[in-house]
Amino acid sequence: MSGYIQGENRHQATLFPERLDDFVAEDNPVRVIDVFVDELDVSGLGFKEPSEMGRPGYDPRTMLKIYIYGYLNRVQSSRRLEREAQRNLELMWLTGRLAPDFKTIADFRKDNAEAIRLVSREFVMLCRKVKLFTEHLVAIDGSKFKAVNNRDKNFTREKMKRRLAEVEASIERYLGRLEEADRDEAAKASTERLEKKVGALREEMSRLKKLEIQMLESPDEQLSLTDPDSRSMNCRGSGIVGYNVQTAVETKTHLIVAHEVTNVGSDRRQLAKMADEARTAMGVDSVSVVADRGYYCSEELLKCERAQITVYIPKPLSSRHRANGLYPREVFRYVREDDEYECPAGKRLTRRTRTLQNGLILHRYWSIQCGECALKPRCTTGPERRVSRWEHEDVLEAAQVRLDKRPEVIRVRRATVEHPFGTLKAWMGATHFLTKTLRKVSAEMSLHVLAYNMKRAIQILGVRPLLAAVRA
Repeated sequence: MSGYIQGENRHQATLFPERLDDFVAEDNPVRVIDVFVDELDVSGLGFKEPSEMGRPGYDPRTMLKIYIYGYLNRVQSSRRLEREAQRNLELMWLTGRLAPDFKTIADFRKDNAEAIRLVSREFVMLCRKVKLFTEHLVAIDGSKFKAVNNRDKNFTREKMKRRLAEVEASIERYLGRLEEADRDEAAKASTERLEKKVGALREEMSRLKKLEIQMLESPDEQLSLTDPDSRSMNCRGSGIVGYNVQTAVETKTHLIVAHEVTNVGSDRRQLAKMADEARTAMGVDSVSVVADRGYYCSEELLKCERAQITVYIPKPLSSRHRANGLYPREVFRYVREDDEYECPAGKRLTRRTRTLQNGLILHRYWSIQCGECALKPRCTTGPERRVSRWEHEDVLEAAQVRLDKRPEVIRVRRATVEHPFGTLKAWMGATHFLTKTLRKVSAEMSLHVLAYNMKRAIQILGVRPLLAAVRA
């Protein structure tokens, strides 16, 4: 048919270029992978040494190139990487036409989890070398990623209690139907079927009781059968069995300067650790970080203050007094020179006791004139309104003053740190993680972060300048 572009006859002889290098353009990102891995000192990263017995193993550089190429192109499965190594020209060029089987590829990721994490850190060092971290402001956030563990195979106290109640109710229901069937001599077949169901439910009850013992023996009273390290976590109002991935993202380039995979669902104890890792990765003495109110923790803010880390973080709106329609603590003004609080009625609350609560030293302030105050119904339901002050409360007050002066950094956080999470989850697909246990999942996440940072660096600098920087 005329008028259309015609393809070549597949039976016609074709003279391909003699060199594989002719298929890979000079500005192809695969060249960045090749040069970056070749310049690594893999001997100092802790890769597993090949066995002296039997057939020689593959060079760690070759396996790294396969994985980085795969994650850069959204091919994370070892079986899919095996197929790509046999048919993909870029991957053939990258590995010198070596094509390991899927088991070898999977074992490399499994056996070299910590070394892979260090490789990801090496690329961050490269980004620091080319001066991509100039803002000295990082946004910290966490996001929940699904593990290879079905929700039905994860047990908490409440889940176990509910499941046992459901099985017990089913047993009672079938036993009732069994009694009715026993009165009817014509229903013998039905009786046998009901007895089998009751027997199966009793076996399930016995299995659940054994699992309950294992669950109660674990430190956090949780049990996951498929991936033992995964945990049930709250995620946008619903539950998810997975991991909490923490990232620190540079606000100008959106590069991930530090990351951590944890199976703790809360972010409250992650701020100081992530901020310190970000500062170390950026190679600076001090750094500013911004986080959401889920990270607000007095001890964490104190650690950051002592480590010369400037924190911008909003205070949680969780006052029980405000919820009850009473004056919140914020309306009580602290008079530093007198070490007293001034209430909305203009009266002074003096310091009277010192106590230890949840590991924090608190000072208690109250006034003996509350009973005579006209504002008392709006202030407290007790004999007097008491205000507690932490011994390092000035750290929290300084953080609030800082945020009041620069409220725009909260919008910067949202526009910065949410972007990498959205990108990574889109790359990973609906299943998120493919491996099990915290150690292997951390290696998998490091490969995702390395691929993300490499793609960002290529987009910012270009392939040729980045190649020059790696070789320098």
